[in-house]
Amino acid sequence: MRWRRYSRFHPFPSHGRRAGQIQACAAPGIFSMIDLRGITQTYQGPQGPVEALRGIDLHITPGEVFGIIGKSGAGKSSLVRVINLLNRPTMGQVIVGGRDLTQLNDAELRAARRDIGMVFQHFNLLSSRTVFDNAALPLELAGMDKAAIRARVNPLLELVGLSALADRYPAQISGGQKQRVGIARALASRPKVLLSDEATSALDPETTRSILDLLRQVNRELGLTVVLITHQMQVIKQVADRVAVIEAGRIVEQGRVIDVFTRPQQAITRSLIDEILPQELPASVLDHVRKLAGQLNPAHAGRLLRLSYAGDSAYQPILSQLIREYGVDMSILHGQVDEIQDETFGSLAVYASGEAQRLSGAVAHLRAGGVEVQEVTVAAQEESHV
Repeated sequence: MRWRRYSRFHPFPSHGRRAGQIQACAAPGIFSMIDLRGITQTYQGPQGPVEALRGIDLHITPGEVFGIIGKSGAGKSSLVRVINLLNRPTMGQVIVGGRDLTQLNDAELRAARRDIGMVFQHFNLLSSRTVFDNAALPLELAGMDKAAIRARVNPLLELVGLSALADRYPAQISGGQKQRVGIARALASRPKVLLSDEATSALDPETTRSILDLLRQVNRELGLTVVLITHQMQVIKQVADRVAVIEAGRIVEQGRVIDVFTRPQQAITRSLIDEILPQELPASVLDHVRKLAGQLNPAHAGRLLRLSYAGDSAYQPILSQLIREYGVDMSILHGQVDEIQDETFGSLAVYASGEAQRLSGAVAHLRAGGVEVQEVTVAAQEESHV
């Protein structure tokens, strides 16, 4: 577990055990800030019950940025609203900061929700209130006096870069600035958890990057646990530590972002990653593969390989070693190199040719060096273009 630095904006009080508080563990000895156990959410639809969430188990540790990604209708929004019990699950436990929210009465639940801030896709600002007043709204509703509100809100506006716009109204600021107001408002009650429900999907790419940088800054400086709901893998790549992929109400894959990017196990994950690392090869590359296969020595074999790598393996001269040690030819056809959280990762499509036994040895050598190797058929690639 990483220890975070806590600033004056977010003192993290040490609470004693309160009503509904239990021990929540992601694994033996690891405390979970958010622990979802066996979550099922069933709605009554016009043609009968609809299962929006199906037996979800998630464990999110303090101080991490955790991404939940899926396509439209996968259950992302239903899941994030379970975390603060805006949606009460049909079955399961929702444990936040060691307290099972499903066991609290109304007054206890209202108090517990102060530990959970939320940033919305469409800002939800009141048009008749200024930037300052929108950010101060939760504190006014909690009965805090004006001096205390000023002392709390002014540093938050400074944190989100809006001090100079405190007296403006929502109609007078940009979409990115409106979302910064939403973040300041979510932080006003000094939560331990910040939920972001598609907070950047209505913004342009440059503004999206600035908002994600702000969320990462909030995470680092205030020690908040951040849960990001998104359908964009670029968002996950930029800011998340770990990610869970949701499909049809189930978590189908989860892990460190770098691991999920380089070793996706599910078809839905591969399709989401495609916007960052395209899985389909261009038609011109496939034509070149056919040409290489037609020129093969009859005694040799040829294989189209996709190589995925991360970390130290990205800097090793693995391909040149294979050529020297195994006497195989390697034609680099297509590729991309990028970075996640200061860790290099990438993907290469290569056509490897040589004696069949030597070729198998070269593939084994790649795998031993930490490279994920997938054999690709031209026919399968052609089908993906149809």
